[in-house]
Amino acid sequence: MRIQFIIYFIIAICIIILIRVYNLSIKSNDYYEELSTKNYIKSEYTTAPRGAILDRNGEYLALNEIGFSITVKPHMRRSKTKDELENIYALIEKYFPTYSVEKLKKKYKQLDSMYKHENIVLVDYIPYDDFFRYYTIFNSNKYIEIKSATKRYYPYQDVGAHFVGYTGRVTQKDINKDEQQKHYQITGRSGLEKYYNKELQGSLGKKEVKVNAVYKVVDILNETNPQSQNIQTTVDIRLQEYIHTMFKGKAGAAIIMDIDSGEILAGGSFPEFDNNIFVNGISHQDWKKVVEDFNHPFTNKLVNGKYPPGSVIKMGVGVSFLENGISPYYSVDCNSSLPLGKRIFRCWKQKGHGKTGFRKAIRESCDDFFYKGSLKIGINKIHDTLGRFGIGLKTGVDQPHESVGINPNKFWKHDTLKEPWYIGETVVSSIGQGLILVTPMQIARYTAALATNKLPRPHFLKDDSLIEHVDVNVSKRDLKMMQLGMYDVANKYKGTAVNYVKGSKVTMAAKTGTAQV
Repeated sequence: MRIQFIIYFIIAICIIILIRVYNLSIKSNDYYEELSTKNYIKSEYTTAPRGAILDRNGEYLALNEIGFSITVKPHMRRSKTKDELENIYALIEKYFPTYSVEKLKKKYKQLDSMYKHENIVLVDYIPYDDFFRYYTIFNSNKYIEIKSATKRYYPYQDVGAHFVGYTGRVTQKDINKDEQQKHYQITGRSGLEKYYNKELQGSLGKKEVKVNAVYKVVDILNETNPQSQNIQTTVDIRLQEYIHTMFKGKAGAAIIMDIDSGEILAGGSFPEFDNNIFVNGISHQDWKKVVEDFNHPFTNKLVNGKYPPGSVIKMGVGVSFLENGISPYYSVDCNSSLPLGKRIFRCWKQKGHGKTGFRKAIRESCDDFFYKGSLKIGINKIHDTLGRFGIGLKTGVDQPHESVGINPNKFWKHDTLKEPWYIGETVVSSIGQGLILVTPMQIARYTAALATNKLPRPHFLKDDSLIEHVDVNVSKRDLKMMQLGMYDVANKYKGTAVNYVKGSKVTMAAKTGTAQV
């Protein structure tokens, strides 16, 4: 029995060994073959130069300057190659003194690790003309590899800075949001650079290479090229420069838009700043100067500036009057004073405007007309009409982080501020004061709707698929009355814009507005 037990035990052990051999040699073959492949086949991802941004006539607004980067082999801090590494630091400092030995040492130490097999980028970018004369000196060093590099450049500097935007170095935060960003050096931070970042970065290329035991490339097995694309904008940079000159030393915003297509021919937020200061990382001094400027040059006022619209909102309010039962022949006797509760609401004209109807109220911007009309229909109806004109809604413009503004009514105030609505707030809202806030882009779109009865989608990218409209559905009679009032503003006696457009080569319709900010 004992011998029989031993024989069974030996047979069982042999069976277990055979099963294990089967699993290792046959069943697990694919698994270990894949591991083996990973040991000698390496995948490298490549990127194309970032796409350029052009104006509608093909002028470059953002492009890449060509240069070189200096990369050095990893693991050179060991005693065997330590002196060679020190010589490389000294060589770089000798020909390019802005890169000190201490800074180069610190950077190398940060990037070097036992797991790093690729070369370390010690100098990111040196302009082509500055480096080319020393190319052979650096290229003859076996520990150095010179690679082509690009740097973003904005040839028009501060002209159109906000809508063009700028780039910055990819951070860990960017990689956490999009893992592919780890393959890129720069990413869009604002404006079109950010909004169309994927298009400008393009698709990654991939190269599969065979490496030996010391991780040296011995063969290229497969390669697909990366691709990026340029984008063309709707902007005419010559017009943009003209507006830039007009706003020199001033703060504000200007938008010139095709009312039919929504194409933006020029869009400036002033004062502006030179986007090139962000390319290599802005200094603390320059950053402080921009941030602390009273006129907020860093804010893209086109889409992020929220302001009371003032009297430019009066046409939208006038449409609301007409749509909610007020006769087109309605008039008031403006004596510049409207007592309401314990307050007196005054018209801007101290002596008043006298008898005033719709057309005169717009031409001379009579506040009293809108005060009294707003009390007849209430804030909720005004809110609804202005909403159809895009007030309090995103315009859909191709700029990041567009602000919505505020189109207030009783429900909004109750839900947001937990406060009741007061009748005096209706009065001041009717002339674009109080709680109502708009962006310049919303007002540009609203103005286009007054001209065409359609809300276009404003856009900077030259792309017909972005031409969209939303019908405002205002009656021809009501819209015509507003248009005639705006014509009078620029062309008739006592029109509030007459003195500003004297000598214009084109016939204009306009509306002036002043808000207490």
